[in-house]
Amino acid sequence: MEKRIHVVPRGDGWAAVRPNAGRASFVAPTQTQAVRQATDLGKREGLEVVIHRPNGQIRDSISYGNDPCPPRDQR
Repeated sequence: MEKRIHVVPRGDGWAAVRPNAGRASFVAPTQTQAVRQATDLGKREGLEVVIHRPNGQIRDSISYGNDPCPPRDQR
């Protein structure tokens, strides 16, 4: 199982989707709310949260848990 969750645009708001999942983990009306919920889930389960733009491009990713290749810059 991949340890990622993607925050993607959806017709009725923003959804948090795991790769190869049949349905969204949750749907939120705004991107901010979806990112907040996905971040909480990521912290609890040690996931990487991948945030997409409205056009589908990846905007940012945040890794929680044991990252084998941590970034050099510090947030």
